[in-house]
Amino acid sequence: MPVDHYENFPVASLLLPARLRRPIEAIYRFARAADDVADEGELPATERRAGLELYYAALTAIEGGVAPAAPHYGDFAELAAVVREWQLPVALLRDLLDAFAQDIVKKRYADQAELLDYCRRSANPVGRLLLHLAGCSTGEDLRRSDAICSGLQLANFWQDVAIDWQKGRVYLPQDDLARFGIDEAQIGEGRWSPAWAALMDFEIDRAEGLLRAGAPLVHSLPGRIGWEIRLTVQGGLRILEKTRRVRGDVFRRRPTLGAADWAVMALRAPFTGRVLRAPGSLP
Repeated sequence: MPVDHYENFPVASLLLPARLRRPIEAIYRFARAADDVADEGELPATERRAGLELYYAALTAIEGGVAPAAPHYGDFAELAAVVREWQLPVALLRDLLDAFAQDIVKKRYADQAELLDYCRRSANPVGRLLLHLAGCSTGEDLRRSDAICSGLQLANFWQDVAIDWQKGRVYLPQDDLARFGIDEAQIGEGRWSPAWAALMDFEIDRAEGLLRAGAPLVHSLPGRIGWEIRLTVQGGLRILEKTRRVRGDVFRRRPTLGAADWAVMALRAPFTGRVLRAPGSLP
Protein backbone atom coordinates (compact mmCIF):
# COMPACT_ATOMS: atom_id res chain seq x y z
CA MET A 1 0.00 0.00 0.00
CA PRO A 2 1.06 3.63 -0.01
CA VAL A 3 4.65 4.25 1.01
CA ASP A 4 6.25 7.67 1.46
CA HIS A 5 5.12 10.16 -1.15
CA TYR A 6 4.80 7.99 -4.23
CA GLU A 7 1.98 6.16 -2.59
CA ASN A 8 0.62 3.96 -5.36
CA PHE A 9 3.82 2.20 -6.19
CA PRO A 10 4.00 -1.51 -5.33
CA VAL A 11 6.98 -1.85 -3.02
CA ALA A 12 9.40 -4.76 -3.38
CA SER A 13 8.22 -6.49 -0.21
CA LEU A 14 9.16 -9.90 1.11
CA LEU A 15 6.04 -11.30 -0.53
CA LEU A 16 7.58 -10.85 -3.97
CA PRO A 17 9.89 -13.40 -5.58
CA ALA A 18 13.49 -12.30 -4.93
CA ARG A 19 14.24 -12.03 -8.66
CA LEU A 20 11.63 -9.27 -9.05
CA ARG A 21 12.75 -7.08 -6.16
CA ARG A 22 15.70 -5.53 -8.00
CA PRO A 23 13.73 -4.36 -11.07
CA ILE A 24 10.82 -3.12 -8.95
CA GLU A 25 13.17 -1.21 -6.66
CA ALA A 26 14.90 0.36 -9.68
CA ILE A 27 11.57 1.52 -11.11
CA TYR A 28 10.46 2.80 -7.72
CA ARG A 29 13.63 4.83 -7.17
CA PHE A 30 13.33 6.37 -10.63
CA ALA A 31 9.67 7.30 -10.14
CA ARG A 32 10.09 8.61 -6.62
CA ALA A 33 13.13 10.73 -7.52
CA ALA A 34 11.41 12.22 -10.58
CA ASP A 35 8.27 12.91 -8.55
CA ASP A 36 10.39 14.71 -5.95
CA VAL A 37 11.93 16.90 -8.65
CA ALA A 38 8.49 17.90 -9.95
CA ASP A 39 7.14 18.45 -6.44
CA GLU A 40 9.83 20.81 -5.16
CA GLY A 41 7.38 23.53 -4.28
CA GLU A 42 10.03 26.10 -3.36
CA LEU A 43 11.56 26.06 -6.84
CA PRO A 44 10.07 27.95 -9.80
CA ALA A 45 8.14 25.79 -12.25
CA THR A 46 10.77 26.41 -14.93
CA GLU A 47 13.50 24.92 -12.73
CA ARG A 48 11.42 21.92 -11.82
CA ARG A 49 10.66 21.29 -15.48
CA ALA A 50 14.37 21.64 -16.28
CA GLY A 51 15.13 19.03 -13.62
CA LEU A 52 12.65 16.64 -15.20
CA GLU A 53 14.31 17.13 -18.59
CA LEU A 54 17.33 15.25 -17.20
CA TYR A 55 15.05 12.28 -16.62
CA TYR A 56 13.57 12.51 -20.11
CA ALA A 57 17.10 12.63 -21.54
CA ALA A 58 18.11 9.60 -19.50
CA LEU A 59 15.16 7.60 -20.83
CA THR A 60 16.02 8.60 -24.39
CA ALA A 61 19.58 7.38 -23.85
CA ILE A 62 18.42 4.12 -22.26
CA GLU A 63 15.94 3.54 -25.07
CA GLY A 64 18.79 3.96 -27.55
CA GLY A 65 20.93 1.45 -25.68
CA VAL A 66 23.27 4.11 -24.30
CA ALA A 67 23.79 4.32 -20.53
CA PRO A 68 23.64 7.92 -19.23
CA ALA A 69 27.25 8.93 -18.57
CA ALA A 70 27.03 11.80 -16.05
CA PRO A 71 28.29 10.84 -12.57
CA HIS A 72 25.01 11.79 -10.85
CA TYR A 73 23.14 9.34 -13.07
CA GLY A 74 23.99 6.35 -10.87
CA ASP A 75 20.37 5.29 -10.44
CA PHE A 76 19.84 5.70 -14.17
CA ALA A 77 22.64 3.21 -14.80
CA GLU A 78 20.82 0.68 -12.62
CA LEU A 79 17.56 1.44 -14.40
CA ALA A 80 19.28 1.03 -17.76
CA ALA A 81 20.50 -2.43 -16.72
CA VAL A 82 17.01 -3.42 -15.57
CA VAL A 83 15.38 -2.11 -18.76
CA ARG A 84 17.88 -4.07 -20.85
CA GLU A 85 17.57 -7.29 -18.83
CA TRP A 86 13.76 -7.29 -18.63
CA GLN A 87 13.02 -5.49 -21.91
CA LEU A 88 10.85 -3.00 -20.07
CA PRO A 89 8.69 -0.69 -22.22
CA VAL A 90 10.40 2.70 -21.80
CA ALA A 91 7.20 4.41 -23.00
CA LEU A 92 5.58 3.51 -19.67
CA LEU A 93 8.38 5.22 -17.74
CA ARG A 94 7.98 8.25 -19.97
CA ASP A 95 4.26 8.31 -19.17
CA LEU A 96 5.17 8.68 -15.49
CA LEU A 97 7.37 11.67 -16.30
CA ASP A 98 4.55 13.22 -18.32
CA ALA A 99 2.27 12.97 -15.27
CA PHE A 100 4.88 14.55 -13.00
CA ALA A 101 5.40 17.34 -15.54
CA GLN A 102 1.65 17.89 -15.66
CA ASP A 103 1.57 18.33 -11.87
CA ILE A 104 3.88 21.32 -12.23
CA VAL A 105 1.43 23.30 -14.34
CA LYS A 106 -2.03 21.76 -13.98
CA LYS A 107 -3.75 22.27 -10.63
CA ARG A 108 -7.43 21.57 -11.38
CA TYR A 109 -9.45 18.87 -13.19
CA ALA A 110 -12.74 19.58 -14.90
CA ASP A 111 -14.32 16.16 -14.52
CA GLN A 112 -13.73 12.50 -13.77
CA ALA A 113 -12.66 11.72 -17.33
CA GLU A 114 -9.91 14.32 -17.15
CA LEU A 115 -8.77 13.02 -13.77
CA LEU A 116 -8.68 9.41 -14.98
CA ASP A 117 -6.61 10.51 -17.95
CA TYR A 118 -4.08 11.83 -15.44
CA CYS A 119 -4.23 8.49 -13.57
CA ARG A 120 -3.58 6.75 -16.89
CA ARG A 121 -0.10 8.27 -16.82
CA SER A 122 0.55 8.82 -13.09
CA ALA A 123 -0.48 5.38 -11.78
CA ASN A 124 -1.45 2.87 -14.45
CA PRO A 125 2.07 2.52 -15.93
CA VAL A 126 3.24 1.11 -12.58
CA GLY A 127 0.83 -1.80 -12.77
CA ARG A 128 1.60 -2.42 -16.41
CA LEU A 129 5.33 -2.57 -15.65
CA LEU A 130 4.68 -5.06 -12.86
CA LEU A 131 2.59 -7.22 -15.19
CA HIS A 132 5.40 -7.09 -17.74
CA LEU A 133 7.83 -8.35 -15.09
CA ALA A 134 5.40 -11.10 -14.11
CA GLY A 135 4.83 -12.16 -17.71
CA CYS A 136 1.07 -11.59 -17.41
CA SER A 137 -0.04 -8.90 -19.81
CA THR A 138 -3.20 -10.00 -21.61
CA GLY A 139 -5.73 -7.35 -22.53
CA GLU A 140 -8.00 -8.26 -19.60
CA ASP A 141 -5.06 -8.31 -17.17
CA LEU A 142 -4.05 -4.82 -18.31
CA ARG A 143 -7.58 -3.45 -17.96
CA ARG A 144 -7.87 -4.83 -14.43
CA SER A 145 -4.43 -3.54 -13.50
CA ASP A 146 -5.38 -0.08 -14.75
CA ALA A 147 -8.54 -0.16 -12.62
CA ILE A 148 -6.56 -1.09 -9.50
CA CYS A 149 -3.90 1.56 -10.07
CA SER A 150 -6.41 4.31 -10.82
CA GLY A 151 -8.43 3.28 -7.76
CA LEU A 152 -5.33 3.47 -5.58
CA GLN A 153 -4.46 6.88 -7.01
CA LEU A 154 -7.94 8.19 -6.24
CA ALA A 155 -7.84 6.74 -2.71
CA ASN A 156 -4.57 8.60 -2.20
CA PHE A 157 -6.09 11.83 -3.53
CA TRP A 158 -9.08 11.68 -1.16
CA GLN A 159 -6.78 10.83 1.75
CA ASP A 160 -4.59 13.85 0.92
CA VAL A 161 -7.08 16.58 0.00
CA ALA A 162 -5.66 18.91 2.66
CA ILE A 163 -2.02 18.14 1.80
CA ASP A 164 -2.61 18.73 -1.91
CA TRP A 165 -4.34 22.04 -1.13
CA GLN A 166 -1.12 23.25 0.47
CA LYS A 167 0.59 22.54 -2.88
CA GLY A 168 -2.07 24.51 -4.73
CA ARG A 169 -3.71 21.38 -6.17
CA VAL A 170 -7.31 20.23 -6.12
CA TYR A 171 -7.86 16.79 -7.62
CA LEU A 172 -11.57 16.71 -6.79
CA PRO A 173 -13.27 17.21 -10.18
CA GLN A 174 -14.65 20.71 -10.58
CA ASP A 175 -18.03 19.45 -11.81
CA ASP A 176 -18.38 17.29 -8.68
CA LEU A 177 -17.60 20.26 -6.43
CA ALA A 178 -20.35 22.20 -8.19
CA ARG A 179 -22.77 19.28 -8.03
CA PHE A 180 -22.48 19.08 -4.23
CA GLY A 181 -22.35 22.84 -3.70
CA ILE A 182 -18.75 22.92 -2.47
CA ASP A 183 -16.45 25.86 -3.21
CA GLU A 184 -12.70 25.78 -2.82
CA ALA A 185 -12.79 28.19 0.12
CA GLN A 186 -14.22 25.32 2.16
CA ILE A 187 -11.19 23.18 1.33
CA GLY A 188 -8.83 26.01 2.24
CA GLU A 189 -10.58 26.48 5.58
CA GLY A 190 -10.62 22.73 6.26
CA ARG A 191 -14.33 23.05 6.93
CA TRP A 192 -16.39 19.86 7.11
CA SER A 193 -20.11 19.87 6.29
CA PRO A 194 -22.79 17.29 5.44
CA ALA A 195 -22.45 18.32 1.78
CA TRP A 196 -18.71 17.67 1.99
CA ALA A 197 -19.38 14.21 3.47
CA ALA A 198 -21.77 13.48 0.59
CA LEU A 199 -19.17 14.56 -1.95
CA MET A 200 -16.50 12.38 -0.36
CA ASP A 201 -18.86 9.39 -0.21
CA PHE A 202 -19.47 9.86 -3.92
CA GLU A 203 -15.74 9.95 -4.70
CA ILE A 204 -15.04 7.00 -2.37
CA ASP A 205 -17.68 4.94 -4.18
CA ARG A 206 -15.97 5.63 -7.51
CA ALA A 207 -12.53 4.66 -6.22
CA GLU A 208 -13.86 1.56 -4.50
CA GLY A 209 -15.66 0.54 -7.69
CA LEU A 210 -12.39 0.68 -9.60
CA LEU A 211 -10.53 -1.38 -7.00
CA ARG A 212 -13.23 -4.04 -6.91
CA ALA A 213 -13.45 -4.13 -10.71
CA GLY A 214 -9.71 -4.74 -10.95
CA ALA A 215 -9.41 -7.15 -8.01
CA PRO A 216 -9.99 -10.37 -10.03
CA LEU A 217 -6.55 -9.69 -11.54
CA VAL A 218 -5.05 -11.45 -8.50
CA HIS A 219 -6.31 -14.77 -9.83
CA SER A 220 -4.23 -14.33 -12.98
CA LEU A 221 -1.00 -13.67 -11.11
CA PRO A 222 1.23 -16.52 -9.97
CA GLY A 223 2.11 -17.25 -6.36
CA ARG A 224 3.62 -14.51 -4.27
CA ILE A 225 3.02 -11.71 -6.77
CA GLY A 226 -0.69 -12.44 -6.50
CA TRP A 227 -0.48 -12.10 -2.72
CA GLU A 228 1.40 -8.82 -3.02
CA ILE A 229 -1.40 -7.40 -5.17
CA ARG A 230 -4.06 -8.81 -2.83
CA LEU A 231 -2.57 -6.79 0.02
CA THR A 232 -2.19 -3.73 -2.21
CA VAL A 233 -5.88 -3.84 -3.15
CA GLN A 234 -6.91 -4.45 0.44
CA GLY A 235 -4.78 -1.50 1.55
CA GLY A 236 -6.58 0.79 -0.87
CA LEU A 237 -9.97 -0.50 0.24
CA ARG A 238 -9.01 -0.07 3.89
CA ILE A 239 -7.97 3.56 3.38
CA LEU A 240 -11.28 4.22 1.63
CA GLU A 241 -13.20 2.56 4.48
CA LYS A 242 -11.40 4.71 7.04
CA THR A 243 -12.01 7.84 4.96
CA ARG A 244 -15.70 6.98 4.85
CA ARG A 245 -15.77 6.24 8.57
CA VAL A 246 -14.61 9.78 9.41
CA ARG A 247 -17.25 11.04 6.95
CA GLY A 248 -14.59 12.49 4.69
CA ASP A 249 -13.15 14.76 7.37
CA VAL A 250 -9.57 14.29 6.18
CA PHE A 251 -8.75 17.80 7.40
CA ARG A 252 -8.55 16.70 11.03
CA ARG A 253 -8.38 12.92 10.73
CA ARG A 254 -6.27 11.90 7.76
CA PRO A 255 -6.67 8.11 7.40
CA THR A 256 -3.52 6.03 7.72
CA LEU A 257 -2.80 2.33 8.11
CA GLY A 258 -1.70 0.97 11.47
CA ALA A 259 -0.80 -2.49 12.73
CA ALA A 260 -4.44 -3.41 13.32
CA ASP A 261 -5.29 -2.47 9.73
CA TRP A 262 -2.55 -4.71 8.38
CA ALA A 263 -4.01 -7.59 10.37
CA VAL A 264 -7.45 -6.93 8.85
CA MET A 265 -5.93 -6.69 5.37
CA ALA A 266 -4.15 -10.03 5.84
CA LEU A 267 -7.42 -11.67 6.91
CA ARG A 268 -9.26 -10.27 3.90
CA ALA A 269 -6.50 -10.92 1.37
CA PRO A 270 -7.56 -14.51 0.50
CA PHE A 271 -10.98 -13.22 -0.52
CA THR A 272 -9.73 -10.46 -2.82
CA GLY A 273 -11.53 -10.56 -6.14
CA ARG A 274 -14.65 -12.14 -4.62
CA VAL A 275 -17.62 -10.48 -2.93
CA LEU A 276 -16.17 -8.58 0.04
CA ARG A 277 -17.66 -6.66 2.92
CA ALA A 278 -20.19 -3.97 2.25
CA PRO A 279 -18.73 -0.48 1.69
CA GLY A 280 -18.03 1.44 4.86
CA SER A 281 -18.00 -1.54 7.21
CA LEU A 282 -15.17 -1.85 9.69
CA PRO A 283 -14.68 -4.75 12.08
